Amino acid sequence: MSDPTSAPISGYCDPKFAGVREAFAENFAERDEVGAGVCVVVDGHTVVDLVGGWADEARTRLWAPDTIVNFYSAGKAVVALLALQAVDRGLVDLDDPLVSIWPEFAAGGKEACTVRHALSHQAGVPAIRERLTNDDLWNWTRMAGAVAATEPWFEPGSRIVYHTNTYGHLVGEIVRRTTGFLPGDRLREVVAPLHADVQWGVPLHDQHRCAEVIWVSPPVDGIDLDTLEPEQYMVFGGYFNPPGYSSHGVVNTPEWRAAQVPSTNGHGSATGLARLYAAMVEPGRLLSPDLLAEATRVQASGPCPVLGEDIAVGLGFVPTSERRPLGTNPRSFGHFGTGGALGFGDPDAQLGFGYVMNHVRPRWQSTRNRALIDALYSVL
Repeated sequence: MSDPTSAPISGYCDPKFAGVREAFAENFAERDEVGAGVCVVVDGHTVVDLVGGWADEARTRLWAPDTIVNFYSAGKAVVALLALQAVDRGLVDLDDPLVSIWPEFAAGGKEACTVRHALSHQAGVPAIRERLTNDDLWNWTRMAGAVAATEPWFEPGSRIVYHTNTYGHLVGEIVRRTTGFLPGDRLREVVAPLHADVQWGVPLHDQHRCAEVIWVSPPVDGIDLDTLEPEQYMVFGGYFNPPGYSSHGVVNTPEWRAAQVPSTNGHGSATGLARLYAAMVEPGRLLSPDLLAEATRVQASGPCPVLGEDIAVGLGFVPTSERRPLGTNPRSFGHFGTGGALGFGDPDAQLGFGYVMNHVRPRWQSTRNRALIDALYSVL
């Protein structure tokens, strides 16, 4: 076993939470961490704010307090928050049909799809049918239009199928139609007062802060979508149409980092995610208490062909569960990202948690984020 101190770690840790720092160091020594950050805010006070390791695979650039990294599906909860704020403001209702704000979405027989269906992975468009290119991926209007034009794969509301990448354009277009702002622009307004470094569309002049994403094993390659049966296409098309929709082949490029793909290419720091969730659990600050309670309860559950398991989701948030516990309190909610990135909030502990990293292992929950959560709740 290598010495945990071999990975440079810096930042602040309240002595009460020393176990979190120890778990963070052990992630480097025992769990193949390369670069990462972890932050915990409790009752408005930052009790852990640590960074460690390297921002590049060659280990030449230290992970700094202002380093940001692609946190993948952790961004789904963030774009959902923006849509839910529009609901709170009375700009749309959860049970309004999407066509009331987005008439083009009616194409192919999706008139009955509601905002609630969209937020809870029941909209029927987990993949786009029209074949697209990565040039399309950089164009918001093109992508949202392709989602709207897609004939549904199933009747909206009849089934839960994880909208791996279309979720960002689907829910992001709700944000645009109700507020007039693209998700990245609206997010900047929300996070500025929180000093939360979370964004879509990293400007070129700011991309020097981005950590390099390192894949343990690349995503599946070489799939010919044209040879797949409809159900298979629904699954794999959601990942690979456009080819770079999941970041495959484009991650770490300026184009990917500058684009707005809210389901997948959110960039930020652990501190940013923790501050955002800490504000969410503060009653009435970002969402009304009743709407937050509704958004964080299970809205849909069942077998999901995309994730290959039973899932249960709220309105953009994943409620804590026995299989993927977000601490020990029953009202905790958040969202994982590929490789283990995680943001969550705990209203009972008045806690916001953020963890980001650049060494991507497949799937969401990892031994790394679990070790940090276990260490945190052992002293709460």
